[in-house]
Amino acid sequence: MSESRTTADFWFDPLCPWAWMTSRWMVEVEKVRPVDVRWKVMSLAVLNEDKLDEVPAEYREMLETKAWGPVRVVVAAQQLHGDEVVGKLYTALGTRFHNNGEGPTREAISAALAEVGLPAELADYAEKDTYDTELRASHEEGIGKVGQDVGTPVISVPGADGDHVAFFGPVVTPTPRGEAAARLWDGTLLVASTPGFYEIKRTRTAAPSFE
Repeated sequence: MSESRTTADFWFDPLCPWAWMTSRWMVEVEKVRPVDVRWKVMSLAVLNEDKLDEVPAEYREMLETKAWGPVRVVVAAQQLHGDEVVGKLYTALGTRFHNNGEGPTREAISAALAEVGLPAELADYAEKDTYDTELRASHEEGIGKVGQDVGTPVISVPGADGDHVAFFGPVVTPTPRGEAAARLWDGTLLVASTPGFYEIKRTRTAAPSFE
């Protein structure tokens, strides 16, 4: 593989456990390949807002009561403190939400903000629509690259001509580490460089494993 640095765009909703698994793979990829990740938000709440009547009741309740807060806080942090805080805050939030099993509580969000040195009052944006325009714009940027019939995460990587090609996924558990992470990254670049490639998929038979 070329040692020239590659940029990958990664859209996530901090609430999604599958996006969290894939994001930890990308963190690992940054260690083993010359890759820089640009972290961006998308929103399960926005993605599903026009089809709430079609989703199971439990999932609908999650979207209506839990999905807006965390992503709003990340967008507020980005708007007020710069792009560089997004990845750090996502790591702090995801570790608490998923690995530690705390879920998207006010306490978990506040602890994550404190961990990365961000102001505590950013947690208040969980209940505010102040930056929803920016949230929706980031969401639409990502989903516009892959279409409406996917979820989170969305990853965008260079294709054969250098222009970025976006995919949903890869969906993987547990997170590949070391050379396994590198091989999956190399394969992602390979399929991205294949004109007309759209999808490889199989039924999930395992839940996210937060190892």
